[in-house]
Amino acid sequence: MKNLKFILAGVLFGIILSKSEVISWYRIYEMFKFQSFHMYGVIGFAVVTGMILFYFFRKGTIKTMEGKQIEIEPKKKGVRNIIGGTLFGLGWALAGACPGPMFILLGRGAISFAIVIIGALFGAFLYHAVKSKLPH
Repeated sequence: MKNLKFILAGVLFGIILSKSEVISWYRIYEMFKFQSFHMYGVIGFAVVTGMILFYFFRKGTIKTMEGKQIEIEPKKKGVRNIIGGTLFGLGWALAGACPGPMFILLGRGAISFAIVIIGALFGAFLYHAVKSKLPH
């Protein structure tokens, strides 16, 4: 029961994504064809929200539930970010959804997304299996 608030937050987040049409394949298709601002506006709002939260993390205003400072390591930049982002974008375009909405679409009855979720999980496990052999 201690995690009930996280389950409720996830359900609320799913409802918001669904009602804002962010999980719509058509909206994603519009975005990749540069035909609509809708998705760019949502993504831009998320980026600005993240920037504000990171500011408060670094300032120490927002802490963990235990009261500890949140430490965020700087990301290493390089070609791997470009390759990883490109693979993520291609998978997003092919599937018609990014990871969060995949579960919402499955919950709304799009059974074909079970295959996409299995593929995404397989990719995550495959990366974990070979990450020690990859240049980081």
